[in-house]
Amino acid sequence: MHRYRSHTCGALRPSDIGQSVRLSGWCHRIRDHGGVLFIDLRDHYGLTQCVVDPDSAAFRLANEVRSEWVVRIDGKVRQRPEGTANAELPTGQIELYVTELEVLGPAGDLPLPVFGEQEYPEDIRLRYRFLDLRREKLHANIMRRTQVVSSLRRRMGEAGFFEFQTPILTASSPEGARDFLVPSRLHPGKFYALPQAPQQYKQLLMMSGFDRYFQIAPCFRDEDPRADRFYGEFYQLDLEMSFVTQDDVLGAMEPVLRGVFEEFADGKRVTGEFPRIPYAESMLKYGSDKPDLRNPLLIADVTEEFSDESVTFNAFKNVIKVGGVVRAIPGPGAGAQPRSFFDKLNDWARSEGAAGLGYIILADENEKVVGRGPIAKFVPEDVLARICLRAGVGAGDAVFFAAGEEAKAASLAGKARLRIGEELDLVDREQFALAWITDFPFYEWDDENKKVDFAHNPFSMPQGGMDALQTQEPLTLKAFQYDLVCNGYEIASGGIRNQLPDVMVKAFEIAGYTRQDVEDRFGGLYRAFHYGAPPHGGMAAGVDRIVMLVCGAKNLREVALFPMNQQAEDLLMGAPSEPSAKQLRELHIRLNPPQK
Repeated sequence: MHRYRSHTCGALRPSDIGQSVRLSGWCHRIRDHGGVLFIDLRDHYGLTQCVVDPDSAAFRLANEVRSEWVVRIDGKVRQRPEGTANAELPTGQIELYVTELEVLGPAGDLPLPVFGEQEYPEDIRLRYRFLDLRREKLHANIMRRTQVVSSLRRRMGEAGFFEFQTPILTASSPEGARDFLVPSRLHPGKFYALPQAPQQYKQLLMMSGFDRYFQIAPCFRDEDPRADRFYGEFYQLDLEMSFVTQDDVLGAMEPVLRGVFEEFADGKRVTGEFPRIPYAESMLKYGSDKPDLRNPLLIADVTEEFSDESVTFNAFKNVIKVGGVVRAIPGPGAGAQPRSFFDKLNDWARSEGAAGLGYIILADENEKVVGRGPIAKFVPEDVLARICLRAGVGAGDAVFFAAGEEAKAASLAGKARLRIGEELDLVDREQFALAWITDFPFYEWDDENKKVDFAHNPFSMPQGGMDALQTQEPLTLKAFQYDLVCNGYEIASGGIRNQLPDVMVKAFEIAGYTRQDVEDRFGGLYRAFHYGAPPHGGMAAGVDRIVMLVCGAKNLREVALFPMNQQAEDLLMGAPSEPSAKQLRELHIRLNPPQK
């Protein structure tokens, strides 16, 4: 028999009854039932109930073992007594009568329990991540992650893509976040950058004649962590295609990503054909460029209605006079809610930095819809009817309002839409609602530096090409840029690339770069564009976010092996750490940390 096991802890079935077997694993739970010990033995594959009675030669040692001790157990498989079978376990019809036990690895007092799924402080969980990873839910999440990655690889291969690995030590690239710099020992005073994405390399692969590329790529960005974004590093399904239009890229990737969600949906519905929503429409109807389409509420623009001379609500009219807008958010059935419902929403809006969330409650009076609430008296009957028509509401409903400068009003309306949908229990949680967001702005205004800058990927092709760059106002330009969203998260982003060197230079010049800047910073790509560059495009899908969604997790740390904490520290390995004097000398670096 093998030194440690003849079977795994998830393998034994009634067909094995009567066999002498050997298992090894962790003592998941130990129970004493009137002198008879029950040890639930766990390994990666499952759990088996082992029974030790006082007649067994292993009884004395079994009395000493504790939770998470690693042991080898020999014994005979037998059927569980009538009425004690566990239908929730694959091994639930059998148990192992223990004849011999060996301690392979004792465990000290546990800093956190493995049995059960109780909440525990994050710093403890991360410091002892090897224990945390033994817990059933987290262990299952990590295995689900490996399955998702395998599924993506298989589907990409079936779609005609080829996997390539691109360099990790590279040059800085403007991907929208700070670089991680790596000092060069051989070139004192110079630094490599870890790739924020393999953007330039994958485009260069298209220049090199490789038609369809993908990889599960590690990416490195020095940006603040949050629940849906790791600090430091993350993984994405990166891909690029030659001789394609935007429709070709979306058409190639939609079946891949839909298939992954369907494979791991666990009974939830998945959007059939993904809708394509232009950015401007998304910002108007949902107040976000990553809308949660499980929520059926649609925002309406009612600026025109509140501009009417007959309306006397000056708070909104003054906003409109200085170029602002008024957005309406429907509240179906909210007319039956108590006053506290509306007060709570008002308090929430103030916590978001707004003056409040105006509202009108709609009632039926003599077969006419009339308004109630603090704003209603300022809105004549005919204007209220137009507002109701735009917002899709009627008697028994309510309508809420967000007013201000367009971007701020859209943001507040979008957040209010989500909040109201939650409060009224309108969100369909039994689906993955996916959609493409298209036609993103090519440029945006950088208020801090008072200049035009790229809104998204600087390597995207502007819609209209050189003619648009030369004749249109920069902030009106759209890009062949698209995102894929799911349940309120952006899970992929991509674009059709700019492969014409003169168009590339002009696009960067508008953003404040010179031709020399382009040649210095993106020399490899710029040179390649001069030697026969095919039209090409691609995208990158966030592996971590996809796994988070299919696992039903609320935080990326629940689907990663060894994540950092919110302070960007690896508590398990002690990173970041101070370098030695020898290391600094070899790199020709002196430290100048800020004074504490």
